[in-house]
Amino acid sequence: MVSTYAEAPTGARLLDRDRTIAGPNFNRWFVPPAALCIHLCIGMAYGFSVFWLPMTKLVANPDASCAQQGFVAALFTTSCNWTVPSVTPIFEIFIAVLGISAAIWGGWLEHAGPRKAGFIAALCWGGGLVLAGVAVMVHQLWLLYVIAVICGVGQGLGYITPVSTLIKWFPDRRGLATGLAIMGYGGGAMIGAPLAVWLMARFATDGMQNAAMALIILGVVYFVVMSVGAFGFRVAPTGWKPTGWTPPLDDGKAMITTGHVHLNRVLKTPQFWLIWMVLFLNVTAGISVISMASPMLQDMFGTHLLSGDGAGMDPAAQKAAIVAAAAGLVGLISLFNSLGRIFWASLSDRIGRKNTYYCFFVLGIVLYVLLPTWGQLVIPGLFVLSICVILSMYGGGFATVPAYLADIFGTQMVGAIHGRLITAWSAAGVIGPSLIAYMRQYQLDHGVAQALVYNRTLYIMAGLLFVGLICNFLVRPIADHHLMSDEELASERALQRETLSKADAAGAARGSFGIGGALAWLGVGVPFLIGVWIAIAKGAALF
Repeated sequence: MVSTYAEAPTGARLLDRDRTIAGPNFNRWFVPPAALCIHLCIGMAYGFSVFWLPMTKLVANPDASCAQQGFVAALFTTSCNWTVPSVTPIFEIFIAVLGISAAIWGGWLEHAGPRKAGFIAALCWGGGLVLAGVAVMVHQLWLLYVIAVICGVGQGLGYITPVSTLIKWFPDRRGLATGLAIMGYGGGAMIGAPLAVWLMARFATDGMQNAAMALIILGVVYFVVMSVGAFGFRVAPTGWKPTGWTPPLDDGKAMITTGHVHLNRVLKTPQFWLIWMVLFLNVTAGISVISMASPMLQDMFGTHLLSGDGAGMDPAAQKAAIVAAAAGLVGLISLFNSLGRIFWASLSDRIGRKNTYYCFFVLGIVLYVLLPTWGQLVIPGLFVLSICVILSMYGGGFATVPAYLADIFGTQMVGAIHGRLITAWSAAGVIGPSLIAYMRQYQLDHGVAQALVYNRTLYIMAGLLFVGLICNFLVRPIADHHLMSDEELASERALQRETLSKADAAGAARGSFGIGGALAWLGVGVPFLIGVWIAIAKGAALF
């Protein structure tokens, strides 16, 4: 068997970056499946809601005093069931720690390489889920919160691990490359959530779903799959470029820099904070739809979601049918959140990142303003279509931003810079749902009709998108004084030991795709397509 590695220096260890430099027989199209192995696993964070109700029914015969139990007591009790509000912070911990860990260890990742970072992500996410299953088994909520922090570290490292590697392998298709990987994060729940539901039912005892066993099995599976992805990574030699491709000429107007900004200097640039606000506002608006799409659909349209407006059905049957139809929207949200990532990111290669974000904000403002109109006119089909387009742009924002950063700040430290920018997602993930829930409750408490309670909220979200539009307009090419000097760039590359591979750039990664490539893509493509099929089947309940 011919090796796909370049010759590693003596003493390089298995996880070292030096051991991942691509040799002449490697093909760059092996890298996206490796990235998808990681993102499809950590993307299960979006599907964790399937565990909330089973986690509230772990104790068969709770004490009568449990109804008066406070939050602190719930952290340590073994005789009372948890409540849904007490377990949902697990997801918020995932997202908050994702951004924090990505910001803290992004610089380390650039030097350590994708294999080491990906393997540690597998240990934290996969191993963390196993430990979470144990915490559920012993019924200790405080322990579950602590383990959620470990899982969040796995989320953060896993999320940014492929970014820098992919961008350097695909200088000609930055958006497509990062879109392929980050598509996996949006699609992870389409695969993981149905699998978790099946596992909980398969190992159920006495009619109680077995959340603990489902978490343990998922953890083991995810650890194995993510480890395969981590060991599948190869790093492009310095100066590598695809055969026949030449970098576009700088016409003075392009938003693509030919230099590189150091991580330690990036926070001093206005461009970073403008793009931070662009992502924060896009995510906040998208989360508002994710968090309230199902209840909004039910409240706005009610029996209009049913055939014949539910005529002849008793109230209980009507309610169950409406909930089932709304569940179909959740499936479509997952689908468009995922597919929107590859669509918009690929489109950005053609029209530019800044123009792509203009599309997000302008089209988003129009659709947010129209959503209440579809409710007033009782047109659920257009309402659902608008929601799906909005969620495609929510996912597209995540997938396009790494390429946007590479265009503005250069590729040398883009993974670390992306890690710091992801704190915008953490902030939006915590602030957004709380803001939406508060606004909804405030209006209900002040007598606003339930069918109209979302209108004002949607108009405010449109206003936030307008602010994002302005921020995106203000993004300009980076000033030369922010760029690394030749000496600084050489020093940074020495820390990454890139000089060892520079001479191999011309002949590296010219191997054929072959059977190995086909198997790699089938390995990630088949589960993803199964998830797509499940999401479409659920969405069919709406039509």
